[in-house]
Amino acid sequence: MPSETPAPRLIPAHPHRAEITVVNSRFIASLAPAFNVEEARAFIAQIKGEFADATHNVPVFVIGHGQSIIEHCHDDGEPSGTAGRPALAVLRGSGLGDVVAVVTRYFGGTQLGKGGLVRAYGDAIRAGLETLPRAEKIATQTVMLSLAYAWYEQVRRVIDAHHGQMLDEDFAGDITLTVRFRMGEVAGFQTALTELTHGTLRGEV
Repeated sequence: MPSETPAPRLIPAHPHRAEITVVNSRFIASLAPAFNVEEARAFIAQIKGEFADATHNVPVFVIGHGQSIIEHCHDDGEPSGTAGRPALAVLRGSGLGDVVAVVTRYFGGTQLGKGGLVRAYGDAIRAGLETLPRAEKIATQTVMLSLAYAWYEQVRRVIDAHHGQMLDEDFAGDITLTVRFRMGEVAGFQTALTELTHGTLRGEV
């Protein structure tokens, strides 16, 4: 039975920024891809450094997709539950994964109240998401195989037929290849390789 190709997962294509104004307060949403907590925290530190004079820099992130995610939010001095949590709720509802955002606020002189803050921080994230370029994150798998020189050209054709990306070629006593495939291509590649070499070659995953 052929293996199913995992559905593409959406992530930010690159860092992006949007701004809204609410009763003279500026809310600047900065978003970026982040594939682990360290990358997310580095982006947050970068934005806090860029907007060091801001009244608040509210960070949120969602790392991973589906059932395997790490989430974080912080109010950064705003009343508890009025900034990070509503921003995270909007980010979570977007369907994106591996995304970090910081909402920067420059106070405009008028208190917004708790309800106003909840709306403003959520709306800032929405504004960023509306124009955010998206990309697909597709699950991949790396395969290594060792083969005699006589098999090289034929095996390369099988790799190309299954859209493999060559990561490394080591021409020593035998040839060692390191190839990246989309998850849905690995089983088909292994089958084709077995048929070609009558079972004498199989990639190590």
